[in-house]
Amino acid sequence: MTQQFHITRVTPAYWRVTVDHPPFNIYGPESMPQLNQVMTELESAADLKVVVFDSAVPGFFLTHYDFVPPLEVTTRMAPGPTGMPPLPDMLVRLSRAPVVSIASIRGRATGVGSELALACDMRFASREKAVLSQFEIGAGFVPGGGPMARLPRLMGRGRALEVLLSGADIDGALAEQYGYVNRALPDAELDAFVDGLARRIASFDKTSISEIKHLVDVASLPPDEDIAAEWDRFIASVQRPAAQRNIGRLMELGLQEAPDVEIHLARYTGQVNQPADR
Repeated sequence: MTQQFHITRVTPAYWRVTVDHPPFNIYGPESMPQLNQVMTELESAADLKVVVFDSAVPGFFLTHYDFVPPLEVTTRMAPGPTGMPPLPDMLVRLSRAPVVSIASIRGRATGVGSELALACDMRFASREKAVLSQFEIGAGFVPGGGPMARLPRLMGRGRALEVLLSGADIDGALAEQYGYVNRALPDAELDAFVDGLARRIASFDKTSISEIKHLVDVASLPPDEDIAAEWDRFIASVQRPAAQRNIGRLMELGLQEAPDVEIHLARYTGQVNQPADR
């Protein structure tokens, strides 16, 4: 099995987790145990204070769920420590971990990629190269990793509904304006900024970091049951005829194989929703 997540221990207090699953950083059932191993290591590292998630694949931070394996491969997976299915379990654990998590977004953060970024404590994006989206409405189903619970808390109800119901691409500048990310920086400055912030946080007292994060969590995180409900709706909705039809059409057009489809996913989801006689 290809290793999709690589941990670099920059210092005992500062780690980087790099997604490396070319060509598109698609997340699927085989990703689950690998991300769970990362989460377990984060939770058990006594000296760790901050972790940065980034990507080694040009153009892609992390993208949507893998539509090739049968759905049963996913639904029969055992729940995680929270009692939730693996993906929502890991995203909730990341949000509540006593470690500061930062998403450094260069390229597409679509579907699961957006949801991983939203589960992080902070998000920083390349102004020129970051693209965020919850594309699922265009494929006929409901997102499953928490964006309905998280996005309204970040950007307000109207903008959250715009993101979720348009399925449109949100570039780095607009993501900053909406509150989807903390800041959008010139691409040439992104790595240095994130590294500098991570090193600064890593220099501070771990107990104080954990206590501050916990109190902010109390004030801002959605209840776990709200995240769990989204996964249930995702599993149910992806089996409906509309979703099966649209996913099938997208696969015929080259989803998961053709770079143009993955790069311009919003365009293709719009295309498959047009009447057949157009």
